[in-house]
Amino acid sequence: IFEIGFGTGLNLPHYPEHVKSLTTADVNPGMNARALERIAASPIDVKHDVLDGQDLPFDDGSFDSVVCTWTLCSIPDVGKALGELHRILRPGGRFHFVEHGLADDAKVARWQHRLTPLQRKIGDGCHLNRNMKELIQDHHFNYASLDTFYMKKTPRAFGYMYRGVATRV
Repeated sequence: IFEIGFGTGLNLPHYPEHVKSLTTADVNPGMNARALERIAASPIDVKHDVLDGQDLPFDDGSFDSVVCTWTLCSIPDVGKALGELHRILRPGGRFHFVEHGLADDAKVARWQHRLTPLQRKIGDGCHLNRNMKELIQDHHFNYASLDTFYMKKTPRAFGYMYRGVATRV
């Protein structure tokens, strides 16, 4: 399994027991201290690197699964990153994701477009207005499942979510 945007390692306790090893990457070195604490406390063997998701040093088809949570919004060239994820995932491999992005409600989407320039500055490059469904589909993934919804207790412009599993074509 490869996890892009590992951050502080919040996903570690949520991996099933059968997961024995994990390769992770996060571009932000400031997340490393907390991530290393969580890695040390985990039963999973984790190989963690500070890497840019737009240029991954792994062979084609290296991973059976890719996990991505709340990461694609802040990658400068999201298309390049999705191309890399597609490349390192084996044919038929599964791409598991949870991302926020462009709402299907036109009124909310207008606010997302207005707020994105400010959000990019204060939110470490975060784009509120990326259509994750189209971006993932356009990079040669087929959806096995896809749910969209608004997060509870979150302003709608910030909380439109895409959760799903896609397979590499």
